[in-house]
Amino acid sequence: MISRHQRIVFWSLVGCILAMGALLFGERQHARDRIVALADATPLDAPYSTTESVTLDLANDADGSITATTRPIALPGEVTARARALLEHLVAEYSLPGSSHPLQSGVAVDDVFLLPLPLVGRSANSSALIASTDPNALQPQTPGGELAVINLRSTFVNAHPSGVEVESLTLLSIIGTLHTNLPQIEQIRFLVDGQPRETLAGHADLLRTYPSRDTTVQAQPTTEP
Repeated sequence: MISRHQRIVFWSLVGCILAMGALLFGERQHARDRIVALADATPLDAPYSTTESVTLDLANDADGSITATTRPIALPGEVTARARALLEHLVAEYSLPGSSHPLQSGVAVDDVFLLPLPLVGRSANSSALIASTDPNALQPQTPGGELAVINLRSTFVNAHPSGVEVESLTLLSIIGTLHTNLPQIEQIRFLVDGQPRETLAGHADLLRTYPSRDTTVQAQPTTEP
């Protein structure tokens, strides 16, 4: 015969089981309601578009040329992410075997910041961005003109080949690629790990403001002796 104490324990366990079941059922219903609410919400834009034709200004060390070359690439829709992705694809081209402008593989750009021009009255993190010998620098040429601040990684800069031409070709390649694909960018500055740096690898100036422009250069003709 079951004792009174055992009956109390039994029904207590039954009560706990029923309470636990009700709790689990409530949590399940709550999770289902959240999923339905998310499904009914307006969907976010996809971070990347479908593949599109993108122009990269590719440098060639052999003849000092920069050639506009079309590539099918999927890019983000958001403009700063788009600018960074463009530059990453550009540098990736240079890390491929047989590259005409060989650079070390790896992430080259930490961020690209776009600032509306002019910068008068703005704290653009100081004189490093504002200093320039060009009186038209940091002034918009057209409504909506922007300054692009490209924050390079020191690992990329420290591994970059040294030389006047090879460094210049890298900067011109970057400038031309942004100019072609993002025409609202009118001026370009460079930082390294968020700080000003004098040169890319000992020669090309990183302290100046560069105008965004077409930088394609034809191959230099060879002269017969």
